[in-house]
Amino acid sequence: MLKFKSICAVLLITVTHIIATAQKKNDFYILDMVQNNPGEPLTETIFNDPAFLAKNGYTGQVITDFTFVHAAITYDKLNPTIFPEGSEERAWVLAAAERIRNNIKKAHKAGIKIYYQTDIIILPKKLVEIYKDEIMDSEGRISFERPKTIEIHRAMLKEVFETFPDLDGLIIRTGETYLDNVPYHTGNGPITNAEESHVKLINLLRDEVCVKRNKMLFYRTWSFGGMHENPDYYLNVTNRIEKHPNLVFSIKHIRGDYRRLYDFNPTITIGKHPQIVEVQCQREYEGKGAYPNYVMNGVINGFEEYFSIAPQTGFKGLNDIKNMPNFRGIWSWSRGGGWVGPYIKNELWCRLNAYVISHWAQNTDLTEEQVFNNFMDESGIKGESRKKFRELCMLSSQAVLRGHATAKIESFQRGWVWWTRDEFLGGIHGKKIPDSNEPVLLRAFEQLYKDKKLDEAVEERYEAIKIFDKMVQLSKQITMSDKEDQQYLFVSSKYGLLLHKIIAEGWKVMALGYTGDQSGTYDKTNMAESIKLYHAYWDEYKQLEKDYPSCATLYKPYAFVFEAPNYHGAAGMGASVAYYESLIHQ
Repeated sequence: MLKFKSICAVLLITVTHIIATAQKKNDFYILDMVQNNPGEPLTETIFNDPAFLAKNGYTGQVITDFTFVHAAITYDKLNPTIFPEGSEERAWVLAAAERIRNNIKKAHKAGIKIYYQTDIIILPKKLVEIYKDEIMDSEGRISFERPKTIEIHRAMLKEVFETFPDLDGLIIRTGETYLDNVPYHTGNGPITNAEESHVKLINLLRDEVCVKRNKMLFYRTWSFGGMHENPDYYLNVTNRIEKHPNLVFSIKHIRGDYRRLYDFNPTITIGKHPQIVEVQCQREYEGKGAYPNYVMNGVINGFEEYFSIAPQTGFKGLNDIKNMPNFRGIWSWSRGGGWVGPYIKNELWCRLNAYVISHWAQNTDLTEEQVFNNFMDESGIKGESRKKFRELCMLSSQAVLRGHATAKIESFQRGWVWWTRDEFLGGIHGKKIPDSNEPVLLRAFEQLYKDKKLDEAVEERYEAIKIFDKMVQLSKQITMSDKEDQQYLFVSSKYGLLLHKIIAEGWKVMALGYTGDQSGTYDKTNMAESIKLYHAYWDEYKQLEKDYPSCATLYKPYAFVFEAPNYHGAAGMGASVAYYESLIHQ
């Protein structure tokens, strides 16, 4: 009896601890965003539903549909001729304003805040035409160095909050300016004078948004020129800004865009202002959820490469900084990033990544694995399936590193991972096109060949295949309560396997071809075999899409080019393979 009582006492203490831990909440901003593709129909997703966000512990919804909140005002008080009564332009503005009001109502009904992401500078074309002599600099840019530009932005912010008094605040982006969804507006980046431009803009926004109207201002450091990743630059700006309880800086968790091999961002935790950290759940350089890619163990605890070929001298992940005084929350991008596809029909991998980061943010005393286990509980993954699902997810991170970058080659440059992004596979041929992933792979091959590492890089692509093959086998042994998710577990794993088989054979053909280009002698036998397999895997890949309705849209063998609407040119992996295929038949 005594032994039984002791066991009961231990169980009671354990259960009490679990309950207390589960109930502990961090007083953090926990935001979510669906970043819709610019110029395309809005993404259909459960993450658009504020009630779903509230249920999962989010405190705020970020709207990024690129029909900006400051594009939905009339400027009547500034100049009524900008959007005149009865005009097509004014009708567009008023319709956009009504959509914004509806979004605000939905979020508040669900009990969460709502913030609109806003690119600066974006102004009506008619306004710019009227005031161009007063707002443009000598290079034809709308400039904050001109007093009229500041005056117009003060009037703009005043009208935004008069038009949308219930809007909880703004998120400001300065690094890129997207005009795809605003046909009657134009603009450009505001940072024309390095740190001075940031200081001037932040002080203006702080005064108009935080001080005068008591609204939240999240200032994104995502920019070009150092604000995002250079600690000295960041401090040179933020140390000159007076603190305000409504002013928060927002920073991506890595030192650059969401790609592997990039360092943990050194600007996180420094300075005197509160910060939130941006985390992408549907990474555009890594499949966008078309195949398994669980990244939150890496985000929270540090990616594999941080402990090997890309060692971090400081913090490796969010777990290292969770108790720092100016770490104030998480902003997850549940959906979106980049352009075009692949387009997914099942959000399993986005939901998993978003669940883990949002629930961990609610209680950072929990480990990543504990939160992951909670996801499995809610997904009805039981018994042996739990171990297999965890293994599959952890393997996915290893597979992506080896399939897209490297786990071994220290000289592999971080920027080379640009060779594939969105739905595109780059090659080593084609023109040197600005804003494209050409000739990134050619530059990579040149250096890898010089370093005698090209064969090793190709071999890593085959290592990725072995990992994906294991994931496919695991996917067949996992039971989930949602049978559509269970099928997608297999379909997406098979998608990843076939895609990376294409990648491996494509890389091998190009490596053999490039080596032959240098030596003058081609290994035509091995090239022919890889070309045959390359085409066979494409056939299997296309058949997968036909056989399974849940399959994501497929990759394309072209290089990414930043040019709407197709975002690719003729060059790419397909063109390079075709070049060597024609060569071996000569």
